[in-house]
Amino acid sequence: MMPREIKPNVTAVGVQHWDRRLFDELIPLPEGTSYNAYLIKGSGKTALIDTVETSKGNLLIENLSKLGVKQLDYVITNHAEQDHSGSIPLVLKHYPMAKVVTNQKCKEMLMDSLMVPDEKFIVVKDRETLSLGNKTLEFIFAPWVHWPETMLTYLKEDNILFPCDLFGSHLATSDLYVTDEPLVYRAAKRYYAEIMMPFRNHIKKHLEALKEYKIDIIAASHGPVYNKPEFILSAYRDWVADDVKNQVVIPYVSMYGDTKKMVDHLIDCLVKRGINAKPFDIPRTDIGELAMELVDAATIVIGSPTVLAGAHPAIVTAVYLANALRPKARFATVIGSFGWGGRMIDQIKSMVPNLKVELLEPVMAKGHPRDNDFKSIEKLADTIAQKHKELKLAQLENVSFNPMYCTYEGVPGCGSPKKSLNTLCPEMAPGLSELGGG
Repeated sequence: MMPREIKPNVTAVGVQHWDRRLFDELIPLPEGTSYNAYLIKGSGKTALIDTVETSKGNLLIENLSKLGVKQLDYVITNHAEQDHSGSIPLVLKHYPMAKVVTNQKCKEMLMDSLMVPDEKFIVVKDRETLSLGNKTLEFIFAPWVHWPETMLTYLKEDNILFPCDLFGSHLATSDLYVTDEPLVYRAAKRYYAEIMMPFRNHIKKHLEALKEYKIDIIAASHGPVYNKPEFILSAYRDWVADDVKNQVVIPYVSMYGDTKKMVDHLIDCLVKRGINAKPFDIPRTDIGELAMELVDAATIVIGSPTVLAGAHPAIVTAVYLANALRPKARFATVIGSFGWGGRMIDQIKSMVPNLKVELLEPVMAKGHPRDNDFKSIEKLADTIAQKHKELKLAQLENVSFNPMYCTYEGVPGCGSPKKSLNTLCPEMAPGLSELGGG
């Protein structure tokens, strides 16, 4: 992507990775991704905020050449992960006079992973500033968003926050700024769910710290630039809050249809009780979609047949993921089937120490589910409904919208009360109907 100016002497010089479909050999990228970098020219010095993934480094150098950059004084490294730092050696080769500006922990990581020599670094402290002449950079330490060394950079004169991964979205787009808000919202929520959710409590503190800064633009290192920063700040405040929604997420596997019959019956029972149910057939599920629904869910119900005395291996993976992501769910349980015995319940319980949930009574059918099993499913649905009621979670027929986001689907709207989820708000951005909100 060609360089594009954000503000005078502040230029986006990163690249799009349109066809990348997997990140960290784990995370699906249905919309590709971008590696954003930003060039800041002061009256005295020039700085590059972050670099790009190693394989795209030549495109970054091309963009700097297009801008006629002959002198580069600083490479600001907010985060050591190589989708942002991987091209540092290449940049230093082309601009040998440049120094890498980062914190001590990030310096150590870069020396270990990229073999950047010690003499190339300038180490900064929290809230320290760096003058470029008529532009000033301030460094804000923000550990665990999402590595221990992460920091944010704030351009004082232009009120621009460069937060690296924080507020990012895996989204390759030709748009410099956010134009399709529902699309970006979902991409950013997915990114939060997959990468940031385990550090929710850390992010709460960082959001509070950012209140003292005037922020006109947020230029993250993935996805489009936010020229209306409240859009993403409000979303993050919602995602990291302790509040949950009237939703049950049901990751399940069914080998011969018995567990699926139980899942289907549970879905019907939940809907009748005004609860939103989100089932995921794990062997056919994009794990990013599952992670995204875990952000808000009050309850997780795991469905599995018994395999070799335990849960199905695909469910074991899903449970491991849920435990690692640390969603704010309040309740969890297991439904499923077995042939002659097993330890599936104990196995799953032992796998979720990070989930601060109340474990509800499981429902296990011996072979094909019978009437008494379906009655137990109905009783479970009653229990879930009562637990949600105690949390004062709104039932589906009473969903309302807040001024910026639909509290049910989280898509930008006009804020008018809605009695039906099928009513499309005229203020919604195009494409909302595809998301199922409004």
